Amino acid sequence: MNAFRPLHAQVPSRVVGARGLRTLALAVALAASAGIASAQQAPAMVKDGALVGHNQMTLYTFDKDSDGKSACNGPCAKNWPPLMAKADDIASGDWSIITRDDGTKQWAYKGKPLYFWVKDTKAGERTGDGVNNVWHTAKP
Repeated sequence: MNAFRPLHAQVPSRVVGARGLRTLALAVALAASAGIASAQQAPAMVKDGALVGHNQMTLYTFDKDSDGKSACNGPCAKNWPPLMAKADDIASGDWSIITRDDGTKQWAYKGKPLYFWVKDTKAGERTGDGVNNVWHTAKP
């Protein structure tokens, strides 16, 4: 009889030991919870009654946008940079991801695309609120 047995035929605790099996189970659980946490992290947060990006800069909405569609492209987007979504971002709840005219992805809150304002230079500034009576601080 062959003394060699393939590892897959053995009981896992005999291959890695009981302690190794517990360590492996803990590592798998931590990796899974980290993936869930990052998938559920919102693209913005609330600060002083306004939505702000992770950089703490104020976010804005544009009256000329329609639900799920940005009307701020080209030169407009240079002054009002969109809150961009990454390819692997997942929307949930009030958050959605829209496709811009150039094919890039942008975050929207309750259907309204979100933007930064280039003239806000410090966290918490809201100098874009009311610009041309069509730009407004995004609120939850």
